Amino acid sequence: MVKEFDICKIDEVMQIWLDTNIDAHDFIPKEYWADNYEIVKTILPNAEILIYEEEEIKGFIGIVDKTYIAGLFVSKKFQGCGIGTKLIGTCKNRYPILMLDVYVKNDKAATFYSNHGFRIKEEKENSDTKEIEYTMQWTL
Repeated sequence: MVKEFDICKIDEVMQIWLDTNIDAHDFIPKEYWADNYEIVKTILPNAEILIYEEEEIKGFIGIVDKTYIAGLFVSKKFQGCGIGTKLIGTCKNRYPILMLDVYVKNDKAATFYSNHGFRIKEEKENSDTKEIEYTMQWTL
């Protein structure tokens, strides 16, 4: 059930974005995510968004410039069900190179990407949060 995003479902997608970011990044104040909510809601439609939907949206992935994964989010109650793997797999079938940034402290996500063939290319400080993140890359 991976499909193209329909803008009429923006509020559902944004709620997953907010909840998942707060849950996965307990090392960043909740206010950071809340303060960026409207900005992300405005720019999200500029990315290629794929959703995973079965009766409800369970997750989504955003791709920018056909190579950069701006975010992969799976609703907490559906994590561990293979939804992230299906979304990543769909992108791997479309693009020969994928890159992303993931916080070093987000062990679960960094391990997920590593298990899906992404390799660390760089370690740097995020300019907004001042947290260290990996730039990871997958190549066909």
